[in-house]
Amino acid sequence: MSLQQIAPSMTIAVSAPSSLRAKSPWRLAILLAVVASASGILLTGISVWFLGAVALAGLGPAALAFNFHIPAALVRLFALSKTLGKYGERVVGHRAALLDQVKRRAKLFAAMALAPSTRAAGWQLGNQDRLSDYMEDVEDVDYERLRVGMPSAILVAGVGALAVATAWLSPLALVPIALLSLALAETLRRLMPFVDRIWRSVRSSQRSAGRLLGTALASVVPLQAERAFPDILNIAFTYFGDAEAGRLAQRRALAMLDMLAGLAGPLAALSVLVAAWHAGARDSALLVPAFLGFGWLALGETAHSVSRMVLGRVRERVAREGLDDWSTVLKTTPAPSPAVLQNLTLQNVPRQTPDGRSLGRPINLNFGAGRPTALVGASGTGKTTLLKQIAGWIGADNNGQFVGDGLVMLGAYRRAASHLCLHDAAILSDTVRENLFAATATDEACWLALAAVELDGRFADGLDSWISQDMLSLGEAQRLNLARALLNDAPIVVLDEPVEHLDFDQAARILKRILSQLANRVVIYSSHAEYAVPGTVSVRLGTDRELA
Repeated sequence: MSLQQIAPSMTIAVSAPSSLRAKSPWRLAILLAVVASASGILLTGISVWFLGAVALAGLGPAALAFNFHIPAALVRLFALSKTLGKYGERVVGHRAALLDQVKRRAKLFAAMALAPSTRAAGWQLGNQDRLSDYMEDVEDVDYERLRVGMPSAILVAGVGALAVATAWLSPLALVPIALLSLALAETLRRLMPFVDRIWRSVRSSQRSAGRLLGTALASVVPLQAERAFPDILNIAFTYFGDAEAGRLAQRRALAMLDMLAGLAGPLAALSVLVAAWHAGARDSALLVPAFLGFGWLALGETAHSVSRMVLGRVRERVAREGLDDWSTVLKTTPAPSPAVLQNLTLQNVPRQTPDGRSLGRPINLNFGAGRPTALVGASGTGKTTLLKQIAGWIGADNNGQFVGDGLVMLGAYRRAASHLCLHDAAILSDTVRENLFAATATDEACWLALAAVELDGRFADGLDSWISQDMLSLGEAQRLNLARALLNDAPIVVLDEPVEHLDFDQAARILKRILSQLANRVVIYSSHAEYAVPGTVSVRLGTDRELA
């Protein structure tokens, strides 16, 4: 198969496990929420009606004929229904949210596994602060339906039902209720952009502060030696102060919204009673309007959470934007298909540091299959950065050209055809077999790869030996990483300091063995030292920011 035959795109169909495709409990959760809300409204209304009826009956003859048992039983029924509905909705709703979370995260992580943006910046997820930020975004999306969607739906349904009842019993009351609703709607319209802007600022300041503080605490000694430690701490805590100031402004704005929403219930109840009074209702004729009015008052309890709904909606929207950076290319990621490549040419490719600073004039290089190339130079000469550019991990597609067998290879295309082996090898807490990242490789192939890097006698229980990061030395971890490269079938193999943690003699033996086994690939590796490997081309990267 030639490089031109690599599939340009692939479509990923991620399906949830069969156990998760069962009927969603959201319907039951919504039903229980409706029961709780309706029971609360009916409880308040029947209680007021009961008290009003008792007061009207007084201590006269009517009191002797008054049936206390039915309304008392209804009060107990609605109180019990409200309690059961409320707690049932919480239990079932959280279960529904967790099931949605499992399905959503499975799809999201599957998309991230293939997204170029994840591969280009995946190292950030190894930073605990960045990982914490990412998981916070995931949780904001996970619980949006529970915190925002369902309460909003219940509130709208309650307002609609009470509005219909009001139009039937006290139509005049709809005028002030409509004006109040318009005032709330206008307040929300004006407030949402403000809360959105403040939350974005708070989020940015908080995360910047966390990263700066984490960096400072991880490098206390060198920063103190450079007398930069106090300055970095000051900047970090300034960010924290900005975040708290933003939160305070946000709380004040949402408190005003809560106050207005809190007045909605009492004002609606008063409107119903005044309208009924104006229509001539007196004494017992006011009992039904009182029932309806206090129903509005009970619905006001739900309206008290409107600020949490607003903030939840804003957080969910911002979180989705953050997560889109990792997974929006779900259907356009090139397939990592095996291919044969004879030549790779770099044309006017800029040399730069990881943060984008230039290291000198652009370079032009040619690499060929069966002709390993060593990038030799001291630290800081851009070896690792150049390897990441070649593998398509960093660098814009308009910065120089990478031509493979006459075909221009963009970043995503190079990622599909490259295996990048970084020197800081990650070891999973799992078996040796799983750590080789070669699910389809035979046991014989795995042992041959381990033998090539002199690890075949290291694991007592064979390929099923359990290992972790702290069980292997740096040299052993690096050699296991090289075994992964031997088991990978990518046409371009890029090795970053492949023998850094090994003594010179062992490094020379293993490097010679690896380059021999990868003779049909384009192999590029970096090194501080030069090893006498026949057929290897050395390219020295000078410290003066120019190619030597």
